[in-house]
Amino acid sequence: MAVRISVLLATEALRALPTRPASVKTPLAVAHGQRVASDVVVVPVLRAGLGMLDAVLELVPGARVGHIGLQRDELTAVASRYYSKLPPGLADCYVLMIDPMLATGGSAVEAIDLLKQAGARKIQMLCIVAAPEGVALVERHHPDVDIYTPVIDERLNERKYIVPGLGDFGDRLYGTL
Repeated sequence: MAVRISVLLATEALRALPTRPASVKTPLAVAHGQRVASDVVVVPVLRAGLGMLDAVLELVPGARVGHIGLQRDELTAVASRYYSKLPPGLADCYVLMIDPMLATGGSAVEAIDLLKQAGARKIQMLCIVAAPEGVALVERHHPDVDIYTPVIDERLNERKYIVPGLGDFGDRLYGTL
């Protein structure tokens, strides 16, 4: 299900990308169409964001990929960075940051800060489930970043988990519950 939702989110987020004319020779004739004219960079927030990566790359197979590793402290809900590897030249790229859960928004703000420090100017965030608190924090810190999500759940609970939510997406995805 995460793959299907990710394909739909990426399709919507990439809808406005500039294109250029392209032709493909088929066995019967030449087919004319459009090809993406911009450099696209996909940046999953580790580890749960990896569950969305293949779906996005199905749509844009030539996209470059970066990684940002953030770990949330379970007591404070504060994110700390443990890894960052981004491709060079982000200034003229369309950057899709993918993370299935947008809860407090702390990790998202931290990741967007890193992308902007690396030169990214056109950033879109894709997430499968969001909490209103997280959306508000990202919009407050980065009003220029569009958030694509199919659902904004009710709230965060006292442990900063999305309610009703899905639980820990990475643990569910990789069977480490």
